[in-house]
Amino acid sequence: MGRKNMETTRKKVVSEEQLKAIFKAHDIKGDGHLNKEELKVAFRKLGAFVPGWRAERAIYHTDIDINGVISEGKIDQLAVYTVECGYKLDD
Repeated sequence: MGRKNMETTRKKVVSEEQLKAIFKAHDIKGDGHLNKEELKVAFRKLGAFVPGWRAERAIYHTDIDINGVISEGKIDQLAVYTVECGYKLDD
């Protein structure tokens, strides 16, 4: 049982543009909306400890019209919220 080499576990902050691409790629239905399940999968990819909870919080913070989904027009706000959460990806 060895320790991971610190050099191999470096991560970088995810940009808003990268996040937008990640979220758009998780629009499984292709309907231009992200529902809770699609967001949950996206946040799991980002390394969320509890992706379902993070998906709910993302909807709460960005779903202005309260329809339970994130539309394509709200992806920018979703990306800003996610950057504020401090997610990072492996180099």
